[in-house]
Amino acid sequence: MEKGPFSVEWLAQSSRGGAREVLGSHPQTPPFVPAESPRAREAAERRSPAHGEEPGDAAPGRSRTKFSAAQLQELERSFREQRYIGAGEKRRLATVLNLSQSQIKTWFQNRRMKFKRQTQDAR
Repeated sequence: MEKGPFSVEWLAQSSRGGAREVLGSHPQTPPFVPAESPRAREAAERRSPAHGEEPGDAAPGRSRTKFSAAQLQELERSFREQRYIGAGEKRRLATVLNLSQSQIKTWFQNRRMKFKRQTQDAR
C-alpha cells in the first residue's frame, strides 16, 4: 500500500504522531507541527478572545472610524456623482477629508453594498 498523504496508513501514522517520516517523503505536504509548538500556541491565542473579553467584542487592531457630518456629506456627494471612485478622486478626498485612501476605498465599498441592499428592498 502506498504511504502517500491521506492514505489509510498515513492517516493512522499521523494520528499517532509518526507522520514525520511519511511527510518528509512528500515535498508538497506542509511539515507536521505539533500542537505544543510556539507557532501553534500563538495561532490559538490569535483565534481565541483575550482574557476578560467577550467573544462578541471587536477584534484587536484598528478601531471603527467615526466620520464627521462634513466628511459624510462630501463622501455622499462624491458617491452620487460616481459609485466607483478613481485613484485621483480617492487621493483628493483623502487629503480634503483628512482620511486615509484605504478608509475612502472601504467607505465606497460599504456604500455600494448599502445601495445594493436599498435597491433590492425597494423591489
